[in-house]
Amino acid sequence: MTKLIADEIWLNRIQEQVNGLEYGSVQITVHNGTIVQIERTDRQRFENSSSGSKKQASSNRA
Repeated sequence: MTKLIADEIWLNRIQEQVNGLEYGSVQITVHNGTIVQIERTDRQRFENSSSGSKKQASSNRA
C-alpha cells in the first residue's frame, strides 16, 4: 500500500512538470529502482522576425 501511494505521488509530480511545457524536457533520475529526482528544462522559441525590420531600417537610411 505504501509503494502505491509513493508511486501516485511521483506520478502527480511528473504530471505537474509536464503540464504547461511547450518546448523542453523532463528528466527523471532513478537510483536502485526508486525515483529520486525530477528536473525540468524549459525552452523558448522565437520567430526570426527581427531581421526583416533591420532590412527596412537600413533601406530607409539610404
